[in-house]
Amino acid sequence: MGVSTASPAGPEGPEGPDKAVAVVTVDFPPVNALPVRGWYALADAVRAAGRDPDVRCVVLAAEGRGFNAGVDIKELLRDPGHASLIGANRGCAEAFAAVYECEVPVVAAVGGHCLGGGIGLAGNADAIVASDDATFGLPELDRGALGAATHLARLVPQHLMRALYYTSRTATAAELHAHGSVWKVVPRARLLAEALCLAREIARKDGTLLRLAKAAINGIDPVDVRRSYRFEQGFTFEANLSGVADRVRAGFGDDTRDQEGGRP
Repeated sequence: MGVSTASPAGPEGPEGPDKAVAVVTVDFPPVNALPVRGWYALADAVRAAGRDPDVRCVVLAAEGRGFNAGVDIKELLRDPGHASLIGANRGCAEAFAAVYECEVPVVAAVGGHCLGGGIGLAGNADAIVASDDATFGLPELDRGALGAATHLARLVPQHLMRALYYTSRTATAAELHAHGSVWKVVPRARLLAEALCLAREIARKDGTLLRLAKAAINGIDPVDVRRSYRFEQGFTFEANLSGVADRVRAGFGDDTRDQEGGRP
């Protein structure tokens, strides 16, 4: 359980490890709802992979039922104060920024649910390969929180983003593919292989040029995603201080659907 980094091919493979591609895998059963330490571990792993001079592309993947179910709400509920909330806010901000600021392109391999913080990760990736059972959404209002509209707006048009945000509904991988934000939709069994295929195509480019290209593309982005997301988080904290967040989260139960945002 945790976050691991590896080359896509082991030393027993016919050509040995593929050192130009690093696979960062998240594994926090049962649904990949990350505790505070998980967000920081993910940020550290992505940044370390991007700093490796041999790496030219990073694949962000996940084990288990879904890509990411966001923050571990139960960790917040166990904390009588605000330490866990502050930790989750800062940890999410660091993980999302690590993906966006990674020195090389990041391909997100999204299977199953991609909710809450998962949108922050996928929305900040350079490309997304998704399984045909993947769903994307922000159930934040159902969880007594706000945030990651910054990243959902990178995946769907503005008015659709607002409707999805206000209703806590999800969009399918096919819908996102139609909007151009998902590169390819494939069967779940082919997800990692297709993400690696794209990553290897990217990694065939000159490493120095790729790093320059990543910095240049980030530099012309119309939205400062780190500052925009931190602005959103201020309203999350306001909701907590006012007591409305606690009131909404009080209904958060043990049903697995709660951890997955309640929107299958």
